[in-house]
Amino acid sequence: MADERKKATGYDKYIDWKFFIFPIILLVAIMMMPATNSMRDVGTEYSLGTKVVIEHLARELFDKPVHDLEQWELLTCRMMEASMRGGALGRARFLKRDEKWCKSSGISVDKPNLARAQEFVEGMDDDSFKEEMKSAALLRTEGLKYEEVPDSDKKTANKGVWKLKVALAVTVFTVFCFVTGCIPLPAVAFCIGLIFTFTGVVSRTEVASLYWSDAVWFIMGSLMFASAFVKTGVDRRICLILFNRLAKPSVAAITLVLIIVIAPAASFISDHALAAIFLPIAIILYRGSQRREGPLDTELGKMLVITVAMACNIGGFGAPSGGARNVIMMTYLEDMFGMDIGYLTWITYAMPFVVIMIPLTWLAIQWRFKPATKDLSPAMAYLKEDIARMGRWNRQQIVTLIIFAVMVWFWFTEKEFYDLGIYPVRLGIGVVALAGGVAYIMAGVVNWRDYHERVDWGVVWLYAGAIIFGKILDETGAAYFVARTAVESVAGLGLASGVALIGMAGILTGGITQIMADGPAAAAVGPVTLNMAGIVHPGTAMLPFMAMATACASSFAYCLVIGTPPNAIVYASGLLEPKDYLRVGIPLWIIANILLLLLVALYWVPRGFAGMPSF
Repeated sequence: MADERKKATGYDKYIDWKFFIFPIILLVAIMMMPATNSMRDVGTEYSLGTKVVIEHLARELFDKPVHDLEQWELLTCRMMEASMRGGALGRARFLKRDEKWCKSSGISVDKPNLARAQEFVEGMDDDSFKEEMKSAALLRTEGLKYEEVPDSDKKTANKGVWKLKVALAVTVFTVFCFVTGCIPLPAVAFCIGLIFTFTGVVSRTEVASLYWSDAVWFIMGSLMFASAFVKTGVDRRICLILFNRLAKPSVAAITLVLIIVIAPAASFISDHALAAIFLPIAIILYRGSQRREGPLDTELGKMLVITVAMACNIGGFGAPSGGARNVIMMTYLEDMFGMDIGYLTWITYAMPFVVIMIPLTWLAIQWRFKPATKDLSPAMAYLKEDIARMGRWNRQQIVTLIIFAVMVWFWFTEKEFYDLGIYPVRLGIGVVALAGGVAYIMAGVVNWRDYHERVDWGVVWLYAGAIIFGKILDETGAAYFVARTAVESVAGLGLASGVALIGMAGILTGGITQIMADGPAAAAVGPVTLNMAGIVHPGTAMLPFMAMATACASSFAYCLVIGTPPNAIVYASGLLEPKDYLRVGIPLWIIANILLLLLVALYWVPRGFAGMPSF
């Protein structure tokens, strides 16, 4: 039995206490250590910042304490504070806020008070509004010190410091567990929620809701429609269409085609969806190649599925639509410094990175994975035989494609049409994906037994744990603390100006994004890197370059299962272990950072930006 346990992989593994004891010791040690001054200040900022900023705005705008404000005045202060936290400092953006935005930001609102708030802000000029917002932001980030907090607020500040320490401790615990695999990964996801609940960071009611989000629903829905593709044979038909014209369907050629197809598409289509679509294709190729007798070539399976994930990851920077991180940095740049990067302009700066990363990623995967199987001709031959047995497209396959096409339509339109008032409610890509999964049941394409057996529910819970982990890192200020500490540490090392500053920002962002979603990573690091760029090189091309570089680096989540949804989705294949991500992820992370720096120095800087002075 002991030998069997040693050989077990994936979900068959048992806990390895020889390794698991170390993350436990580190977890307790970090939580028990005295808080540094920086920890106290950041903990204070994130626990009292909202209250202090609203009080500041109440005095500045209305010359009243908060408890004397009328409802519309309080609403104005709350909306300005929420906008400021999101990096939106411009008056024009405030005037576009509506009831939907207020409710999504947790602000109680009604139409009469909203109209009065907007009327008041309309009476301000752009410069005075921005100055108020900047002074509030400066108060929150630099003026709020733990030592200066009044005794009445000390308890709240101490609680914020404690939550920050717990978040940092859980970060070390989680990364250690994911890298070593000393405990089954879905169990790590549950440990995260338990630790946060036992330590008082979240309540028992909060923790349950935090495990579910639109991204988690998308993971679940995408695995559902992938299982429908597999059951009906649609995945095999798509695979044949993609690779049938290859003169020699070698492993090298097929992996290159996968990257060439997926990476540019990820700049315009959800990387989640691409991973879910192409994962069954990679599995089909692997299983088709293993029909002959002999040992399984597991290295081939790993190579094919990791190619899907890495191709999705490298493509997101190519266009603003490639991920929330891109839009977040564009918003920060426009509202903090009044600079706009247009959609097509972004592509001209960013797409060369994607194009160059395609062959580099392919070479890195070829280097790190060495399958014994080199020729996939047997797999393609088997595929053709299988499709010949199927005959023409049948009803279930056609229905499967129609439902999927409808899902894709809603993925493309649900946000834009909601903003235009065409859709009455905002759906989100997760709800659309799950609706597609239910639609397959309603259409008789699958039954629940299919989902029960084909959907990797462990991966769903795994990513749910990653979501709560990233959310707490963001809300407690742990991610911001790491970013600020890193920037302050390198300020005296000659890395605080010029291209070196962009390189430092890339390394910092590329490190943080390994443990939290790319959007929150960019949101946490972006203000830090942009502010430093604005201080060192004000009014220069450094500002848009820093925004784009930060967005780019937030897509370097190559190393951990929880880094991106594509990483989690391909883990559902059962072919990968956590260390397989590190095998190719670490070299790709280094390559991507070097390429980003070279791109800035050799292309962005010589080209310049919109006639702005260089730096």
